[in-house]
Amino acid sequence: QSDRVNGTIPPCKVVHIPNTIDQNVFRPNDKLKARDAHGLPHDKMLLLFSSMKVTDKRKGIDYLVEACRLLQQQHPELNDRIGIVVVGQKAKEMSGMFPYPLHSLSYISDEHSMALLYSSVDAFVTPSLQDNLPNTIVEAMSCGTPCVGFRVGGIPEMIHHQTDGYLAETQNAQDLSDGIMYVLENRECLSKAAAQYAARTYNPGRVARLY
Repeated sequence: QSDRVNGTIPPCKVVHIPNTIDQNVFRPNDKLKARDAHGLPHDKMLLLFSSMKVTDKRKGIDYLVEACRLLQQQHPELNDRIGIVVVGQKAKEMSGMFPYPLHSLSYISDEHSMALLYSSVDAFVTPSLQDNLPNTIVEAMSCGTPCVGFRVGGIPEMIHHQTDGYLAETQNAQDLSDGIMYVLENRECLSKAAAQYAARTYNPGRVARLY
């Protein structure tokens, strides 16, 4: 009673149970075949940004644009090797914004097509300025795609810094650029770690046992 009067909450047990995911759908696929399915080039390192509406400021695409400009300036040796994939409503409006070739796709509602898209890219970049536990990160990791995101909301509970992805300081385009570079340089080991973590953490059997 005194705790309630004082406005404090007494100590209690808190349990976090993640959402599950269909790992028969979201799983690693052959990268080149996945690129063919979406008409993407074989000879580029591809970065993916996805949002229901890509121009939503909360999703942070402006920080990705700036991070790519910094990457272009600081790593000119990669200028002919990087491509950007943007998925969502108004994706075509981003034409000319990036210093790298842009491949814009309209919103994808089919899970199998989205799983192939995750598998086709080298990194999933999610520079959200606010978020909880975005399913896009779960889906990307389950497909073996390492993620780069800001340290906001629940994202640090999903991406493990420099183990299966990269956590950048919030609203820091330079750190986001550094994170993209880190993932591109270490994508093979990060990809394997991301897929293994997702398989352990988000499979239906484990989640059911937690409940």
